[in-house]
Amino acid sequence: MALDLHDLISRWAAIGPDTRRGRAFGAFGEGSIICFPPGTIMNEGFIRIGSQTMIGPDVALSAGMVPGQQCPTDPVVRIGDRCLIGRGSGIVGHFSIDIGDDVWTGHHVYITDQNHGYDDLEVPISCQSMPEQPVRIGSGSWIGHGSVILPGADIGEHVVIGANSVVAGTIPDYTVAVGAPARVIKDMRAG
Repeated sequence: MALDLHDLISRWAAIGPDTRRGRAFGAFGEGSIICFPPGTIMNEGFIRIGSQTMIGPDVALSAGMVPGQQCPTDPVVRIGDRCLIGRGSGIVGHFSIDIGDDVWTGHHVYITDQNHGYDDLEVPISCQSMPEQPVRIGSGSWIGHGSVILPGADIGEHVVIGANSVVAGTIPDYTVAVGAPARVIKDMRAG
């Protein structure tokens, strides 16, 4: 079956380990792809992508706030092997976002390790940053559609985060968590 023009452009414009844009990443594993069209990609030298990982269309990947920024850690964002990052998601790191192997997300998931303060009423909120807190998502986990993973989130291995959840704390291994804020509703080992 012949490919239509959109499919041809999408395949040609995808970012892979052997493309010029792919080679700009700190690491870009064999068989991985960023689908067309990509979202914002910034400071990719501080981003590591494992092998056989697919990052969907319109996904933003950012290390830092402005192009050319020297980040305090390297890598800032690490995405493991065999991951799937859903369409329209955003991974915005300033310090440390570590996504294990075999992590899948639904569409429109937002993961960040930095937030804004709002205590000083004389300073615009956009100018009040809070200290970065590392984020970890353990291997084998699933993050549901529309979820938000906030600074300091520590999601264990083989965890399910329900759709539209907001995670700000620790979610233990082998659990299901839902809600805003996300709370554990099931331990998979309990039967």
